[in-house]
Amino acid sequence: MKIFLLLLLVPFAVQAAGPHVLNPSFEQGSSFIDDSKPWEELVASLPAYPKNENLVTFNVSSATSNTFMIDTASISVGNDQVVRYTVVIESPRGARTINFEGMRCDPSEYKIYGFGQSDGKWTENKRAKWEPFKQRSLLSYHKALFEDHFCPDGITIRTAKEGIRNLKRGGGGGLF
Repeated sequence: MKIFLLLLLVPFAVQAAGPHVLNPSFEQGSSFIDDSKPWEELVASLPAYPKNENLVTFNVSSATSNTFMIDTASISVGNDQVVRYTVVIESPRGARTINFEGMRCDPSEYKIYGFGQSDGKWTENKRAKWEPFKQRSLLSYHKALFEDHFCPDGITIRTAKEGIRNLKRGGGGGLF
């Protein structure tokens, strides 16, 4: 019985002692992510054009009458921690805007890699660059994707499956 209690207490003792017990080279204030290397973006290829059966609607705001959808077949999470996806925005009259984008949860940025054309083909965005998104706008679909689906609690989802699950249930699987 004493051995059982001792085994139960070991994890708490290690945690109280600090991370240097498990990793002697650990420096106070450092994280488990290697920040010594500069961030490097992976090359993004334009995906297959979205199909209606793969579109999942997500809520942005009651202040807009547009419908916002994500093509679940296009969602990916790269080793560079960029969530890539195709967004389809449909106006009440049926006009569609289709973008293939990437989102970085830290530092809250997006990039449009390509634009969907009405003939079912993509046009590459030659001026693609990372842009901060509007955190305060009620009409920002980037804010909705960030908070509720791809970056719950500011943490990048780990897999496309996790993003799809968050979209289908209407919100993120955050910590709180």
